[in-house]
Amino acid sequence: MQSAKASSLPVPQTLDAWIKQLDGLALPVPTHAHARVHAALNDSRRSLREIADLMQDSPALVLSVLREANLHSGGLAEPAESLEVALNRLGLARASTLLGRLPSVELQKIPPALRQLQMISQHAAQQAYGLFANQLARLWQDIHLGSLLFLAPLWPMALAHPKLLEEWELRVVYKGESAKVVEKALFGVRLVRLCQALAQHWQLPMWVMQGYRLLISEQRSLVKVLRVAHESDDPLKQQQQLDADLPLRRWFNQPANTILLANGLALSTQQAWDTPHTMRWELLTSLYLQQPLSDLQQQVHQNAAASARQHAEPGVWHPAEALLWPWGTRRIHEALLPAPPPSPEALHTWRKHCSDLLREPSAFANAMHLTTCARDALLASGMHRAVLLMIDRKTDSLRVHQIAGVDPSAASLLVPYKDSTVLQRLLAQATQLRLTASNNAQFSALLPPQLRHLFSGENLLIRSLGSNGRVVMVVMADQGGGPFSEVTVQAFGKTGQCIEKALTTFSHRNG
Repeated sequence: MQSAKASSLPVPQTLDAWIKQLDGLALPVPTHAHARVHAALNDSRRSLREIADLMQDSPALVLSVLREANLHSGGLAEPAESLEVALNRLGLARASTLLGRLPSVELQKIPPALRQLQMISQHAAQQAYGLFANQLARLWQDIHLGSLLFLAPLWPMALAHPKLLEEWELRVVYKGESAKVVEKALFGVRLVRLCQALAQHWQLPMWVMQGYRLLISEQRSLVKVLRVAHESDDPLKQQQQLDADLPLRRWFNQPANTILLANGLALSTQQAWDTPHTMRWELLTSLYLQQPLSDLQQQVHQNAAASARQHAEPGVWHPAEALLWPWGTRRIHEALLPAPPPSPEALHTWRKHCSDLLREPSAFANAMHLTTCARDALLASGMHRAVLLMIDRKTDSLRVHQIAGVDPSAASLLVPYKDSTVLQRLLAQATQLRLTASNNAQFSALLPPQLRHLFSGENLLIRSLGSNGRVVMVVMADQGGGPFSEVTVQAFGKTGQCIEKALTTFSHRNG
């Protein structure tokens, strides 16, 4: 198993390629959990149950042990239904060898996207325990392991491609875009099918597989059950409706469905407690447990609080925090919040670069020297991505002069401007254009695609710069695509003025 850095891995576009890449990644284990389990494996006084209990603190370790145990079974035995069974099948010597292969990493150095997903899985396991442990005590091991590992196929993706999952969350959950369209664009495949294929490859518990099968091929039955839950809030009437359709009742009452219910609750409440999505999972769970919705909601809130006490960590979001907020308050995705302003140190650097740009006579040996200083001034002002283009009037094109934070291939771009009304307007006279969520669709369609594709997101600043009475340069910059810090917007305007002054001074250097 490799532990390659995420930035070095290509983004697969087929199911087979995804499985090959994700299957080959070694998930990091927090240092404290790694050390405790290592000591327990080498302590002859410890029972398998005690070792398994210690491993529960690290979802990555649970998954790794289960996968290894099922791999060594050669497919001749049923997938292990508990961690204790997996350890028994694997043996302590092999378990110790496996632990030695897994990276031991300080908790704060594990990527936040991976820690966030694993916390959601732990929250799901806590919901499963609080909701179903008493009613289905005989099947508790299956429920616990299945609810913890249901989202496990996404864990290595969070390690390898955290930005892709963050973009999926932003576009699908917060902006309401089509999941099918977004997933095809980002991953080349549907996420639920990838999870199903990887779960099958790893031989995860059968109930995990059944949950994915329900989401893919049994949605019609799920809709029927949801309709029953919606039509009446009286548990007795709901049961009478289910009794009238025995196949549907048998299908819905399967213990395996507890895995999906627990994960549906844990996932939906990440956004808010009062969304229609959360309400659907609460209705389904109250119907499954045959209890009033209000009682179910109270229990779910208590389970979330219990999970937060055990699993909350700095740098990850637990929905129990939102239980303290006024009802109706929404958590805002980081990408929708204004970017932080530049630090005092960065602003000091920005002022120095601007001072160099304003110096007379010109301090620059050549145009590349000048545009390098201009690019560095933009970055110091708080920009994350920037492209500086010079006008090549012989070819009626914009030639890229400097880049920062965008695909390196952009350095060789030559962009025709005759067919773009936005570029024509910018080149007619020095001006500034600010793209936001409200006007992005209007202006993006009028920009050459090779430029627009460099800047994902809805917020972008474009400024054309003049010298000696005509436009000679176009600057594009953003703070990652999200809303700008107004301090950075002001600094961008002043930087543009400084670059214009530098261009004019530079053009007169031999005068």
